[in-house]
Amino acid sequence: MLKEKVKYAFYTITHPSNGFYEIRHRQKGSVPLAILFVFLFAVCFSANRQYAGFVVNFVNPMEVNSLTEMITVFVLFILFCVGNWSVTCLMNGEGRFKDIVTMTGYSMLPMILTQIPAIIISNFVVQDEEAYYYLILYFGIAWFVLLVITGVMTIHNYTFGKTLITLICTFVAMFIIIFIALLLYSLLTQVIAFVQSVYNEIVLRM
Repeated sequence: MLKEKVKYAFYTITHPSNGFYEIRHRQKGSVPLAILFVFLFAVCFSANRQYAGFVVNFVNPMEVNSLTEMITVFVLFILFCVGNWSVTCLMNGEGRFKDIVTMTGYSMLPMILTQIPAIIISNFVVQDEEAYYYLILYFGIAWFVLLVITGVMTIHNYTFGKTLITLICTFVAMFIIIFIALLLYSLLTQVIAFVQSVYNEIVLRM
């Protein structure tokens, strides 16, 4: 069963229109597998920052916090899915939240496939050959962007123009969510500090 789902994920990234249509209308996607792809990308992203060759790596590997970077990837993934779902609910999108999660997770597969060879090649290239490393990475990113655009068009039944507008609104929604979260965190911190100060005052007066 898992083997078939993985095979279908590879089919989807090479036939995105048909693949995402089947995910939306015939339940062929797998949310757990999509989450696994996000995790694998987070691992590959962190590994790239730690183990890429010194010719292309300008980050001190000793300063890389893998856990923090993996959490950041998951947070951005969740923000995109929630933001896209929020926007498409207002723009008559047909996709469900699980369709967005599956589509986004599957779309990360090309970046997983390109990160690994890029890391290996980066350790063998010299100063004038780093273009090969960046070419592989940018190819994976371009493939990812193409899949996301096609996925949003397919699962929400949008035109290309409406898809681009939706993606712009999605990023705006992500910033709004981050702003609200930071605002709530700030208010909560102030409330906790106020309660602590009141408690300390009461204790001192007793």
